[in-house]
Amino acid sequence: MGKLTTHVLDTARGKPGAGIALELYRLEREAGTLVAKATTNRDGRTDTPLLEGAAFRAGTYQLVFHIGAYFAGEGFLDVVPIRFTVADAATHYHVPLLCSPWGYTTYRGS
Repeated sequence: MGKLTTHVLDTARGKPGAGIALELYRLEREAGTLVAKATTNRDGRTDTPLLEGAAFRAGTYQLVFHIGAYFAGEGFLDVVPIRFTVADAATHYHVPLLCSPWGYTTYRGS
């Protein structure tokens, strides 16, 4: 059964990004439909997968992380959108965000 998970790491402080609000949108022809909302826990992860089973379909998605509130206005990043494509919804997709108030990176994790 496929699923989509995420987590946030605060690279400026060397710890999980706890309490970060995020939304997940499914994109079709550039229009987005909100399919999940969550807040990261003290481990920087969501308590449950963002999508799984029949709700997790192939297609284009965008995760939006609200890191500006987390960093309390420090730096210059406010919202980080990550757009990605799911080719095989029967597998696990993990999309981590490593961030600081000034930059971020992501990758397809395991």
